[in-house]
Amino acid sequence: MRKLAFFIPFALFIGLSVFLFSGLFSNPMERESSVIDKPLPAFALPDLQQPEKIWTPDSVKGKPFLLNVWGTWCVTCNAELAYLTELREQGVMIVGLYYQQPVDAAFGEVFNLAALQQEVALKLEQQGNPYQWNILDKDRTLIFDLGVTGAPETFLVDAQGIIRQHHIGDINPQVWQQKLAAAYQSLQE
Repeated sequence: MRKLAFFIPFALFIGLSVFLFSGLFSNPMERESSVIDKPLPAFALPDLQQPEKIWTPDSVKGKPFLLNVWGTWCVTCNAELAYLTELREQGVMIVGLYYQQPVDAAFGEVFNLAALQQEVALKLEQQGNPYQWNILDKDRTLIFDLGVTGAPETFLVDAQGIIRQHHIGDINPQVWQQKLAAAYQSLQE
């Protein structure tokens, strides 16, 4: 019995150590995504600059595109705008999914669409506009359905609206060449 009392905590310690040690070598930007090879989740969301225009999965089908989750508040998103603009100039179709930070009415915060539109327009004018259009996900419903953990995140979507890849982090020349360019080109054919 005494040996068992020693062995149980020791086995738990070894198991926990192995689990934590394996985490040291994992890449948080490389994780399995539950939406790969599945259609875009159902949504009906307004265009950020033209709220009377409603986007749905059917309205974005037809050509492969990158769905880029971003926000003006996101420093990394701002850093990737210039390179994404270069990609758009090369013919890559990019759709923005604006990640709206939550507002808390208890603290007197209210959502102001006009102010957001101005802020986004100014940011894109200053740093480049890679987006064909921007979808506003004010309540973050589509963002949650996609399993987004933060911004920026980018989804490669084929012409039928099926998600083919999910990248966490910014898109830069290295990421584009190593992870997304070949897949995007194969969807063009």
